[in-house]
Amino acid sequence: MRCLYSFSIEVYAVLLKIAALFIPKAKLWVDGRAYVFTKIEAEIEPGNIVWFHAASVGEFEQARPLIEALKKESPLKKVLVTFFSPSGYELRKNYEFADYVFYLPIDTPKNASIFMDAIRPESVYFIKYEFWFNYINEIHKRGIPLYLVSGIFRENQHFFKWYGAWFRKHLSMFKHIYVQDSTSAKLLESLKLTNFSISGDTRFDRVFENTKKLIKYDSVEHFCENNRILLAGSSWPKDEDIIAQYMKQCSDDIKLIIAPHEVDENHLLSIEKSFLDFNPIRWSKYEKIDEKLVSSRVLIIDSVGKLMNLYQYSEVAFIGGGFGVGIHNILEAACFGTPIIFGPNYSKFKEARDLIYLKGANSISNYAELKEVLDSLFKNKNLLEDKSNICLKYIDDNIGATEIIMKG
Repeated sequence: MRCLYSFSIEVYAVLLKIAALFIPKAKLWVDGRAYVFTKIEAEIEPGNIVWFHAASVGEFEQARPLIEALKKESPLKKVLVTFFSPSGYELRKNYEFADYVFYLPIDTPKNASIFMDAIRPESVYFIKYEFWFNYINEIHKRGIPLYLVSGIFRENQHFFKWYGAWFRKHLSMFKHIYVQDSTSAKLLESLKLTNFSISGDTRFDRVFENTKKLIKYDSVEHFCENNRILLAGSSWPKDEDIIAQYMKQCSDDIKLIIAPHEVDENHLLSIEKSFLDFNPIRWSKYEKIDEKLVSSRVLIIDSVGKLMNLYQYSEVAFIGGGFGVGIHNILEAACFGTPIIFGPNYSKFKEARDLIYLKGANSISNYAELKEVLDSLFKNKNLLEDKSNICLKYIDDNIGATEIIMKG
């Protein structure tokens, strides 16, 4: 089975090399790994290394509270962070609490062995659902403690299928698996595993800490002045289309801040075209407060890494991705007590299911449903406050995962 798995990884890498000829993101993936071992050998000084691996930005945010707690508790430890995706690496390659940041070499037995020889970590943390089976096997063979953090398990994963024995055996190679909820715990219990416990999700700690050290943006505050703010975070074209419909019929005191998931020029031009009636302006077009912002009702955030702090200005947040592969991070908005709206594809996200149940969030499937929800929120102050308090309480009730894991 290992040969078949490794072969599939090799095929995947070849396909990405072909895709790199046409797709910029795939090219970053390929180019980033082209000389990764040379870079590792040149930079790494083995000893006292703790390795954290995250797929992308979202998973990194789950690792971040642990990394910063580790650095505070043991400042002499050296933190190595690896990413699978270019979006994670490009955004966090200069992360101040990491001593080393690399792309993860593709998961073959040979690469896993070379990588482990080079870094020789004293412990390893994989985040959420990063299961790279050759790396797991190599770490286990060397007797290095391996942990899964903020794990989430579902019945449709291969671990729980009739053919999943080979995958299941790797779960026992973790020294401990910290899961987010009781559903995941019951699934692992059904496999007769005992190396797990419920810790919750470290992202709650991350977003809660962020509210204590906010970054203020004078130009955004000027844009918002005395208006009601709808913020579209990590939006995709389908999200933007229905939001544009709403802006065309809502009252003039509602302004939109839109932070798209992709900030390439073609997407930004498309957004400007969709919101042309509202004098859209890009954040990068000015370096100081500009009077022309007064006449604009749409502010386009054309850089990455700012969204978490922008939710402080919103009265309602629309989180993108729900008309595609799945919604983006809703906790960043919830920690500010911001009522949340997202598209229909949210079932894989526990926090979305929770907040729907608690009535702090709404899922919509079309423009008519979006209009109904937004109109009710903007016109009913008591409803807005109730949903805001639900979101704040939900965050407060779920912080503490980092402390549990650090003590474990």
